[in-house]
Amino acid sequence: MSDFLKHECGIAMIRLLKPISYYQEKYNTPLYGFNQLFLLMEKQHNRGQDGAGIGCVKLDVAPGQQYMARERTIKHNSLARIFKGQLKAYQKMVDKGVIHPEFPQTVKDNFDFGGEILLGHLRYGTSGVYSSNSCHPYVRQSNWPTKNLMLAGNFTITNEKDLNADLINRGQHPIFGTDTQAVLEEVGFHLDEAHDAIYHKMRDQNVEGAQIPSIISQELDPIRILKHAASNWDGGYAIAGLIGNGDSFVMRDPQGIRPCFYFQNDEVIAFASERVALMTIFDQPIENVREVEPGCATVVKRDGTIYSERFTDPRPITPCSFERIYFSRGNDADIYNERKALGGALLEQVVAAIDNNFADSVFSFVPNTAEVAYYGLLDSVRLHRRKEVRDSLLAAQANGTLDADLIDELIMGNWPRGEKIAHKDIKLRTFISQEEGRAKLVSHVYDITYGVVQEKDCLVCIDDSIVRGTTLKESILKILSRTKPRKIVVASTAPQIRYPDCYGIDMSELGKFIAFKATVALLKDEGCSHLLQEVYQDCLAQADSPAGEMVNHVKRLYDRYTDEQISAKIAELVYPRNVPWQGELEIVFLPVEKMREAIPAHNGDWYFTGNYPTPGGTATVNKAFINYFENKTGRAY
Repeated sequence: MSDFLKHECGIAMIRLLKPISYYQEKYNTPLYGFNQLFLLMEKQHNRGQDGAGIGCVKLDVAPGQQYMARERTIKHNSLARIFKGQLKAYQKMVDKGVIHPEFPQTVKDNFDFGGEILLGHLRYGTSGVYSSNSCHPYVRQSNWPTKNLMLAGNFTITNEKDLNADLINRGQHPIFGTDTQAVLEEVGFHLDEAHDAIYHKMRDQNVEGAQIPSIISQELDPIRILKHAASNWDGGYAIAGLIGNGDSFVMRDPQGIRPCFYFQNDEVIAFASERVALMTIFDQPIENVREVEPGCATVVKRDGTIYSERFTDPRPITPCSFERIYFSRGNDADIYNERKALGGALLEQVVAAIDNNFADSVFSFVPNTAEVAYYGLLDSVRLHRRKEVRDSLLAAQANGTLDADLIDELIMGNWPRGEKIAHKDIKLRTFISQEEGRAKLVSHVYDITYGVVQEKDCLVCIDDSIVRGTTLKESILKILSRTKPRKIVVASTAPQIRYPDCYGIDMSELGKFIAFKATVALLKDEGCSHLLQEVYQDCLAQADSPAGEMVNHVKRLYDRYTDEQISAKIAELVYPRNVPWQGELEIVFLPVEKMREAIPAHNGDWYFTGNYPTPGGTATVNKAFINYFENKTGRAY
């Protein structure tokens, strides 16, 4: 993705199923769980660079002793900073003789994160709030263990305002800020209700007070709590929760929008946003890592009992397609092959763009995340060329014109050539991770290889997606133009991104999408700007309607034009200005149908089609267009 884009977070949860002493004996460290949590988070650091947080719950802690801990930060290199700080504190206690690693109980008693249940979160903020307080895990505290709740998740809830309204109508006083707070209070309310119901039943039966906490802990059913809490949630989510008594759970949205995987053996059950992270850290084959089923929650009770149940009715499954195109780690076997397939699917469009002239074409990729798709494109164009050579040889043999010169010409000429042209300066990414200040630095993010592309060449660069077009116009195309090719072709493995997201990816401002800008420009060229006013009035008319009754009126604007017309206008809009180069520029986008063929199991394509999996999505695009027309900035959810 040439445009920098903040996206969904990453979660990690580890539940040790044996006593801490077991891991000391087998792995020679009482910090097995803590170390595995760090590695599991490190293998998912691609999912969050705005901040990090970890949490812990210890089992069987005596009254008066701390049993829950949490640390969060948004400081630079947040993940390493947290774990380095905790290990430093641990070593100090070892040096003072407070902790004796060979006696695991001293670790559990004195080290905050020496417990059996560990939770980690990597943050890419989509709420617009940047502070340590906005980092997960969030905590709801009580002096009753079964009322303490710690949550971390990869999610966005579109109807946060409705959830807060429900809390107010119950007589509560929620603190507005993020959907995480709303979710925490909603789950916390029903946790309190479940706790209090059991407590009052035990009290009415004259059960001794000291026995009540253990009874509550046994009878508490997290699935039942989640059924009540999540009944009205609209959004995409993978949420992990720890309860102070030692129960824990991981839940996934009913459409399967956000990913979540787990691995389980007799020692541990672990959850993560990335399958390959679990495979690597626990050294497991792909078949041993499973998905958390959409609409289900997996519960680990305090006594180690594990079960999974539905917390909501089944709904159509629409996993996020962008996970496969860009966000997830590309070393997952399925994702690697799918990204190659996405690149290969561009064959017809690329061959047409270069007039089937491979001899005078150079293939490359930008940015680095498009490299796997680049290999797929190279495979497809080389196969295409081999078929051409085969057919020409057979035809020459049939008509008697086959000779050494023709063989040399066919075999040695017109073959696709791949080169490393664009180089990304990763060091600069830290300084432009937030919206403010990106424009000033974006032009220096990339550099090129000089002396490879000739003036007669067509330079083909594959990109995994084009969102705003900012980096493409202000940096990539200006730098690529220094190679002075006769033509530049930028081929996107993602279709045109036309609609905002509201499920965890920071793409909510419609007016910033280059595909939308191109469509507006086409309307103005055609003298049909009044259609924008019409759509605006229709959006306003339904603004106060229930989300489930809304219609995506923005589709009407895009439906007036073909993909090719919009792509051509995009090329006009991003053509580099104030540079000596005056060659031709063509932008091609993979059609939605071909994307679906390449990644058939991940059909969540609302970014490209406007077909949202939940009513909150349609409400978001409705609000996004109103904001655009009224010249308002900010998220539409």
